Amino acid sequence: MTNTGIPILRRSLLFTPGLRTDRFAKALSGDADMVCIDLEDGVAPDFKTEARNKAIPSLHDAALGETASRAIRINPIRTREGMRDMLTLIDFGAAPPAIALPKIESPEEVRWVAEMLDEACYETTHLMVIIETSRALEAALEIAAASSRTDTLLFGGADLSAEFGSSLDWEALHYARGRAVHAASSAGLDLIDVPSLDINDNDGLRREARLAQRMGFTGKAAIHPVQLPTINDVFSPDAETIAFAKRVLAAYAESNAGVALLDGKVVEIPVVRAMQRAIAIHQKISGETV
Repeated sequence: MTNTGIPILRRSLLFTPGLRTDRFAKALSGDADMVCIDLEDGVAPDFKTEARNKAIPSLHDAALGETASRAIRINPIRTREGMRDMLTLIDFGAAPPAIALPKIESPEEVRWVAEMLDEACYETTHLMVIIETSRALEAALEIAAASSRTDTLLFGGADLSAEFGSSLDWEALHYARGRAVHAASSAGLDLIDVPSLDINDNDGLRREARLAQRMGFTGKAAIHPVQLPTINDVFSPDAETIAFAKRVLAAYAESNAGVALLDGKVVEIPVVRAMQRAIAIHQKISGETV
């Protein structure tokens, strides 16, 4: 959900390597809600320039289709490669749809990128900030609110667990996820969970996705297309949720107060907003008018 309240589906985000523009083209017509070209972890140091020169034109290639929304993950903005990525994006002459910012440690870094986009008059570019360092976790609230361009946080559990010296399992990162949920909800942002690294463990993927969804995440990243159907299913409102949402909104519409009663239980504004979001996502997925 954007800050304007208009739903943009981000149930699933698929990363594709910057050097493999063929995979990017194929992914755009697949099951992912968003496809992100990766110039960071998915590209070895000696191939950064080649990946940049291939990926950025592909990001803007209208012939590749519009089924999924597009993004690009640059290298950390504090590094030379990150600055080269940003300058190449800006000098290309067209606004990138969305930029994922890795290894962010302060709100100033987000504002710096936003100012560069402002100077280029790229008004439509969104920012997706990855929370994957201890410093980012500490400043998560400030980072989430640093720019109106930011509409999504990504939880980078792999890098965080390495920095913590912890395992990558759910229990070990529960506190860190909680801070990310707090920051995203405070700023009204979508929140995407870290990918599951075992593409053959669909049961484990479903378990992780359900836990994330219950905790407040709005989507989950993927490293392989085989993971997408499960992720999309978990983060789509089911029939029971939609039926309940309709009842909640009807009860609230009939009430003249800031609260409503449904089945003897008080329904307050936060619940109403959650149900409005569920309905909006359902309409976006199904095309139905509810």
